[in-house]
Amino acid sequence: MAAQHRAGFVNIIGNPNVGKSTLMNALVGEKLSIVTAKAQTTRHRIMGIVNGEDWQIVYSDTPGILKPNYRLQQNMLDFVDTAIGDADIILYVTDTVEKADKNEEYIQKLQKLECPVIVVLNKIDISTQDKVMELMQWWKDKLPKAEIFPASALEKFNLDNIFDAIVASLPVAPAWYDKDVFTVQNLRFFASEILREKIFLNYSDEIPYSCQVEIEEFKEGSQRYDIKAVIYVMRESQKGIIIGKGGAALKKTGTDARIEMEDFFQKKVFLTTFVKVDPDWRENRKELKRFGYEF
Repeated sequence: MAAQHRAGFVNIIGNPNVGKSTLMNALVGEKLSIVTAKAQTTRHRIMGIVNGEDWQIVYSDTPGILKPNYRLQQNMLDFVDTAIGDADIILYVTDTVEKADKNEEYIQKLQKLECPVIVVLNKIDISTQDKVMELMQWWKDKLPKAEIFPASALEKFNLDNIFDAIVASLPVAPAWYDKDVFTVQNLRFFASEILREKIFLNYSDEIPYSCQVEIEEFKEGSQRYDIKAVIYVMRESQKGIIIGKGGAALKKTGTDARIEMEDFFQKKVFLTTFVKVDPDWRENRKELKRFGYEF
Protein backbone atom coordinates (compact mmCIF):
# COMPACT_ATOMS: atom_id res chain seq x y z
CA MET A 1 0.00 0.00 0.00
CA ALA A 2 1.39 3.41 -1.02
CA ALA A 3 2.21 5.88 1.74
CA GLN A 4 -0.21 8.74 2.22
CA HIS A 5 0.98 12.00 0.73
CA ARG A 6 1.94 14.70 3.22
CA ALA A 7 2.18 18.42 2.50
CA GLY A 8 2.18 21.61 4.50
CA PHE A 9 3.37 25.14 5.11
CA VAL A 10 6.43 25.38 7.35
CA ASN A 11 6.78 29.00 8.41
CA ILE A 12 10.12 30.20 9.77
CA ILE A 13 9.94 32.98 12.35
CA GLY A 14 12.31 34.50 14.90
CA ASN A 15 14.12 37.66 15.90
CA PRO A 16 16.47 39.52 13.51
CA ASN A 17 19.92 38.07 12.80
CA VAL A 18 19.37 34.57 14.22
CA GLY A 19 19.96 32.90 10.84
CA LYS A 20 16.42 32.30 9.52
CA SER A 21 17.34 33.01 5.91
CA THR A 22 20.54 30.93 6.08
CA LEU A 23 18.50 28.06 7.53
CA MET A 24 15.81 28.24 4.84
CA ASN A 25 18.35 28.43 2.04
CA ALA A 26 20.10 25.35 3.47
CA LEU A 27 16.83 23.42 3.85
CA VAL A 28 15.63 24.34 0.35
CA GLY A 29 19.03 23.89 -1.28
CA GLU A 30 18.62 27.17 -3.19
CA LYS A 31 19.62 30.72 -2.28
CA LEU A 32 16.16 32.27 -2.12
CA SER A 33 16.51 34.64 0.85
CA ILE A 34 19.22 37.28 0.94
CA VAL A 35 21.71 36.84 3.76
CA THR A 36 23.87 39.54 5.36
CA ALA A 37 25.18 40.25 8.85
CA LYS A 38 22.85 43.24 9.14
CA ALA A 39 19.49 42.97 10.90
CA GLN A 40 16.20 43.33 8.98
CA THR A 41 17.65 42.07 5.70
CA THR A 42 14.51 40.06 4.89
CA ARG A 43 11.49 42.29 4.23
CA HIS A 44 8.99 39.94 2.56
CA ARG A 45 7.69 36.44 3.10
CA ILE A 46 9.78 34.35 0.73
CA MET A 47 8.64 30.83 -0.14
CA GLY A 48 10.82 27.86 -1.02
CA ILE A 49 9.31 24.51 -2.01
CA VAL A 50 10.95 21.10 -1.51
CA ASN A 51 9.42 17.94 -2.92
CA GLY A 52 9.70 14.23 -2.32
CA GLU A 53 7.76 11.36 -3.83
CA ASP A 54 5.14 11.36 -1.08
CA TRP A 55 5.65 14.77 0.56
CA GLN A 56 5.91 18.49 -0.18
CA ILE A 57 7.28 21.16 2.18
CA VAL A 58 6.45 24.82 1.50
CA TYR A 59 8.95 26.82 3.55
CA SER A 60 8.27 30.49 4.24
CA ASP A 61 11.04 32.81 5.45
CA THR A 62 9.78 35.93 7.26
CA PRO A 63 11.24 39.26 8.43
CA GLY A 64 12.72 39.36 11.93
CA ILE A 65 10.38 40.23 14.81
CA LEU A 66 10.88 43.85 15.85
CA LYS A 67 9.22 46.85 17.42
CA PRO A 68 8.08 48.89 14.39
CA ASN A 69 9.34 52.48 14.02
CA TYR A 70 7.74 53.22 10.64
CA ARG A 71 5.07 51.80 8.36
CA LEU A 72 7.44 49.55 6.38
CA GLN A 73 8.48 47.80 9.62
CA GLN A 74 4.82 47.43 10.62
CA ASN A 75 4.15 45.76 7.27
CA MET A 76 7.13 43.47 7.88
CA LEU A 77 5.69 42.50 11.27
CA ASP A 78 2.31 41.86 9.59
CA PHE A 79 4.04 39.22 7.43
CA VAL A 80 5.24 37.51 10.64
CA ASP A 81 1.78 37.55 12.24
CA THR A 82 0.20 36.16 9.06
CA ALA A 83 2.83 33.41 8.99
CA ILE A 84 1.96 32.39 12.56
CA GLY A 85 -1.73 32.25 11.64
CA ASP A 86 -1.49 30.12 8.50
CA ALA A 87 1.28 27.65 9.42
CA ASP A 88 0.98 23.87 9.50
CA ILE A 89 4.32 23.81 11.33
CA ILE A 90 6.21 26.70 12.95
CA LEU A 91 9.99 26.64 12.80
CA TYR A 92 11.05 29.09 15.50
CA VAL A 93 14.70 30.04 15.09
CA THR A 94 16.70 31.38 18.02
CA ASP A 95 20.45 31.27 18.58
CA THR A 96 23.15 31.01 21.21
CA VAL A 97 23.83 34.77 21.09
CA GLU A 98 20.52 36.54 21.63
CA LYS A 99 18.75 36.92 24.98
CA ALA A 100 16.45 33.89 25.07
CA ASP A 101 13.36 35.80 26.26
CA LYS A 102 13.67 38.61 23.70
CA ASN A 103 10.18 39.49 22.39
CA GLU A 104 8.52 37.39 25.08
CA GLU A 105 5.06 38.07 23.64
CA TYR A 106 5.89 35.92 20.61
CA ILE A 107 7.02 33.05 22.83
CA GLN A 108 3.62 33.33 24.54
CA LYS A 109 1.95 33.09 21.12
CA LEU A 110 3.90 29.90 20.42
CA GLN A 111 2.73 28.42 23.73
CA LYS A 112 -0.90 28.79 22.59
CA LEU A 113 -0.49 27.30 19.11
CA GLU A 114 -2.11 23.99 18.26
CA CYS A 115 0.15 23.28 15.29
CA PRO A 116 3.55 21.59 15.85
CA VAL A 117 6.39 23.93 16.88
CA ILE A 118 10.02 23.08 16.16
CA VAL A 119 12.63 25.25 17.89
CA VAL A 120 16.01 25.53 16.18
CA LEU A 121 18.80 26.70 18.49
CA ASN A 122 21.14 28.03 15.82
CA LYS A 123 24.83 29.06 15.87
CA ILE A 124 25.99 26.34 18.26
CA ASP A 125 29.29 26.43 16.34
CA ILE A 126 30.15 29.70 18.11
CA SER A 127 29.06 28.61 21.59
CA THR A 128 30.11 26.13 24.30
CA GLN A 129 28.50 22.81 25.12
CA ASP A 130 27.50 24.02 28.60
CA LYS A 131 25.80 27.13 27.17
CA VAL A 132 23.97 25.05 24.53
CA MET A 133 22.71 22.58 27.17
CA GLU A 134 21.54 25.46 29.37
CA LEU A 135 19.63 27.07 26.49
CA MET A 136 18.13 23.74 25.41
CA GLN A 137 16.74 23.27 28.92
CA TRP A 138 15.40 26.85 28.97
CA TRP A 139 13.45 26.24 25.76
CA LYS A 140 12.18 22.83 26.97
CA ASP A 141 10.79 24.53 30.08
CA LYS A 142 9.29 27.37 28.01
CA LEU A 143 7.77 25.24 25.23
CA PRO A 144 7.32 21.71 26.62
CA LYS A 145 5.32 20.53 23.59
CA ALA A 146 7.92 21.70 21.07
CA GLU A 147 10.75 19.67 19.55
CA ILE A 148 14.08 21.43 20.10
CA PHE A 149 17.17 20.97 17.95
CA PRO A 150 20.65 22.46 18.41
CA ALA A 151 22.00 23.35 14.98
CA SER A 152 24.35 25.39 12.83
CA ALA A 153 22.66 26.53 9.63
CA LEU A 154 25.96 27.96 8.38
CA GLU A 155 27.81 24.66 8.90
CA LYS A 156 24.69 22.62 7.91
CA PHE A 157 24.94 20.74 11.22
CA ASN A 158 21.92 18.70 12.42
CA LEU A 159 19.72 19.85 9.51
CA ASP A 160 18.93 16.22 8.58
CA ASN A 161 17.26 15.65 11.95
CA ILE A 162 15.31 18.92 11.64
CA PHE A 163 14.19 17.89 8.16
CA ASP A 164 13.07 14.44 9.40
CA ALA A 165 11.06 16.08 12.21
CA ILE A 166 9.37 18.42 9.71
CA VAL A 167 8.37 15.60 7.34
CA ALA A 168 7.05 13.52 10.27
CA SER A 169 4.89 16.48 11.42
CA LEU A 170 3.39 17.33 8.01
CA PRO A 171 -0.36 16.85 7.72
CA VAL A 172 -1.76 14.31 5.26
CA ALA A 173 -2.61 16.40 2.19
CA PRO A 174 -2.06 16.57 -1.56
CA ALA A 175 0.73 18.76 -2.94
CA TRP A 176 -0.09 22.48 -2.92
CA TYR A 177 2.14 23.24 -5.93
CA ASP A 178 3.41 21.39 -8.98
CA LYS A 179 6.30 19.14 -8.02
CA ASP A 180 8.73 20.91 -10.38
CA VAL A 181 8.20 24.34 -8.74
CA PHE A 182 10.74 25.48 -6.12
CA THR A 183 9.38 28.97 -5.34
CA VAL A 184 6.30 31.12 -5.98
CA GLN A 185 8.30 34.33 -6.40
CA ASN A 186 8.99 35.54 -9.95
CA LEU A 187 12.31 36.40 -11.62
CA ARG A 188 11.81 40.14 -11.11
CA PHE A 189 11.55 39.57 -7.37
CA PHE A 190 14.85 37.68 -7.21
CA ALA A 191 16.60 40.28 -9.38
CA SER A 192 15.51 43.02 -6.96
CA GLU A 193 16.50 40.96 -3.90
CA ILE A 194 19.96 40.19 -5.28
CA LEU A 195 20.60 43.89 -5.96
CA ARG A 196 19.25 44.81 -2.53
CA GLU A 197 21.59 42.29 -0.91
CA LYS A 198 24.59 43.91 -2.63
CA ILE A 199 23.45 47.29 -1.25
CA PHE A 200 23.42 45.77 2.25
CA LEU A 201 26.91 44.38 1.71
CA ASN A 202 28.50 47.44 0.06
CA TYR A 203 27.07 50.30 2.16
CA SER A 204 26.89 50.97 5.89
CA ASP A 205 24.87 52.85 8.50
CA GLU A 206 21.33 53.82 7.47
CA ILE A 207 21.86 53.52 3.69
CA PRO A 208 20.61 49.90 3.21
CA TYR A 209 17.54 50.58 5.35
CA SER A 210 16.70 53.72 3.36
CA CYS A 211 16.86 51.90 0.00
CA GLN A 212 14.23 50.08 -2.01
CA VAL A 213 14.85 48.37 -5.34
CA GLU A 214 12.31 48.25 -8.14
CA ILE A 215 12.79 46.31 -11.38
CA GLU A 216 11.35 48.64 -14.01
CA GLU A 217 12.10 46.35 -16.94
CA PHE A 218 12.87 42.65 -17.25
CA LYS A 219 13.29 41.41 -20.83
CA GLU A 220 13.82 37.68 -21.23
CA GLY A 221 15.83 37.05 -24.40
CA SER A 222 17.08 33.69 -25.64
CA GLN A 223 20.71 34.69 -24.97
CA ARG A 224 20.41 37.06 -21.99
CA TYR A 225 18.13 38.95 -19.62
CA ASP A 226 18.04 42.74 -19.97
CA ILE A 227 17.20 44.25 -16.57
CA LYS A 228 16.61 47.89 -15.69
CA ALA A 229 16.63 48.54 -11.91
CA VAL A 230 15.85 51.67 -9.92
CA ILE A 231 17.30 52.15 -6.44
CA TYR A 232 15.11 54.48 -4.39
CA VAL A 233 16.66 56.43 -1.52
CA MET A 234 15.16 58.95 0.88
CA ARG A 235 17.59 61.90 0.54
CA GLU A 236 19.81 63.52 -2.07
CA SER A 237 22.85 62.93 0.18
CA GLN A 238 22.07 59.17 0.14
CA LYS A 239 21.86 59.26 -3.65
CA GLY A 240 25.40 60.67 -3.71
CA ILE A 241 26.66 57.91 -1.41
CA ILE A 242 25.01 55.16 -3.49
CA ILE A 243 26.54 56.51 -6.71
CA GLY A 244 29.95 57.27 -5.18
CA LYS A 245 32.83 59.28 -6.61
CA GLY A 246 32.71 59.07 -10.39
CA GLY A 247 29.97 56.44 -10.13
CA ALA A 248 32.44 53.89 -8.69
CA ALA A 249 30.29 52.66 -5.78
CA LEU A 250 27.21 52.09 -7.94
CA LYS A 251 29.31 50.38 -10.61
CA LYS A 252 30.75 47.93 -8.06
CA THR A 253 27.32 47.19 -6.59
CA GLY A 254 25.82 46.67 -10.05
CA THR A 255 28.69 44.38 -11.10
CA ASP A 256 28.37 42.30 -7.91
CA ALA A 257 24.62 42.00 -8.50
CA ARG A 258 25.00 41.10 -12.19
CA ILE A 259 27.50 38.31 -11.42
CA GLU A 260 25.16 36.77 -8.83
CA MET A 261 22.11 37.18 -11.11
CA GLU A 262 23.93 35.30 -13.86
CA ASP A 263 24.72 32.51 -11.42
CA PHE A 264 21.14 32.42 -10.12
CA PHE A 265 19.39 32.66 -13.51
CA GLN A 266 22.01 30.59 -15.35
CA LYS A 267 21.93 33.13 -18.16
CA LYS A 268 23.85 36.25 -19.20
CA VAL A 269 22.50 39.48 -17.67
CA PHE A 270 22.74 43.07 -18.90
CA LEU A 271 21.94 45.19 -15.83
CA THR A 272 21.31 48.93 -15.88
CA THR A 273 20.90 50.77 -12.56
CA PHE A 274 19.47 54.20 -11.76
CA VAL A 275 19.11 56.04 -8.43
CA LYS A 276 16.06 58.16 -7.58
CA VAL A 277 14.98 60.05 -4.45
CA ASP A 278 11.62 59.19 -2.87
CA PRO A 279 11.64 60.76 0.64
CA ASP A 280 8.46 59.12 1.88
CA TRP A 281 8.55 55.59 0.49
CA ARG A 282 8.83 53.85 3.91
CA GLU A 283 5.65 55.57 5.18
CA ASN A 284 3.58 56.01 2.00
CA ARG A 285 0.87 53.35 1.72
CA LYS A 286 0.61 53.67 -2.05
CA GLU A 287 4.37 53.27 -2.49
CA LEU A 288 4.56 50.35 -0.07
CA LYS A 289 1.77 48.61 -1.98
CA ARG A 290 3.65 49.17 -5.24
CA PHE A 291 6.73 47.58 -3.70
CA GLY A 292 4.70 44.59 -2.44
CA TYR A 293 4.60 45.37 1.30
CA GLU A 294 0.95 46.31 1.79
CA PHE A 295 -1.60 43.48 1.73
